Amino acid sequence: MRMNYVSKIQANLNRYEVIKTNKATSNVLDGSYASVFKGKSLNFDELREYVTGDDVKDIDWKASSRSGKILVRQFVAEKKHNIMFVFDTNRRMLANSRNHDEKRELAIMAAGTLALFVNRNNDYISATYATSDSFAHFPFKTGLANIELMLEDYHRAVTMENYSDLNRALEYIIKNYRRRMVVIIVSDLEGLRGISDINLKRIRVMNDVLMINVRDADLGGDRQYDLGENAYLGDFFSKDKKLRRIAVEEKERLDRECDAKLTRHGIVCANIDSIPGIEKEILSMLNKHKLEKR
Repeated sequence: MRMNYVSKIQANLNRYEVIKTNKATSNVLDGSYASVFKGKSLNFDELREYVTGDDVKDIDWKASSRSGKILVRQFVAEKKHNIMFVFDTNRRMLANSRNHDEKRELAIMAAGTLALFVNRNNDYISATYATSDSFAHFPFKTGLANIELMLEDYHRAVTMENYSDLNRALEYIIKNYRRRMVVIIVSDLEGLRGISDINLKRIRVMNDVLMINVRDADLGGDRQYDLGENAYLGDFFSKDKKLRRIAVEEKERLDRECDAKLTRHGIVCANIDSIPGIEKEILSMLNKHKLEKR
């Protein structure tokens, strides 16, 4: 299998010397997701003296008899996280970002960067999204091949004929999953605005939820998308001062509305404008999430 997206993301990480942050990244993940892991493993670490509160099932009676002290078996906890990406496949993602990159490509680069971070911990990664008339779902797996397939399939799913919204994907997860997960919503502010409060509340009951927000281009660039008309604008709109002012005011209102929504549900967000600096935004999001959980 050719690792097209994985190779591109790795090259970007190497270019901006993120290798230096490997240790910090691992620590951030462990601190952020301390409550979301599979439980005590069977990997024996060492014997230590019993203290009040230890599980009596962990007492090693043979070793205790030999030493004359009550000794318990200490285990290493496996912190294998279940990372679920929820991708927005609506045709809006074909529009441009603030730096004139296609939003779909920024979504892939940002989600892929986070996926490579957690892959270093050998975590389980999955993805779910709505297609034009159905769902696509990748089961929890480890490894780079899983990440590559997930990103390639998402790229193909975003088409001009896709009018799906994130509620369908979230409702599928709520209905079919009972395991604890770290849910990463990958969308834009319009996608977030369309998610119902009840769905955010329901998915937050058992899971940690974070968001990767790919920011829209300001009025004045190419491939401008009119959220109200659900269509792309002609160039003449970007040259009209009155329309530009209205667009700025509308975006500021949407920013405030979505910020309030994220705060209300305790969701930390990474705002992505361009490929350079993606890894810094992702790490900043994880650090903020870590502080939120303290």
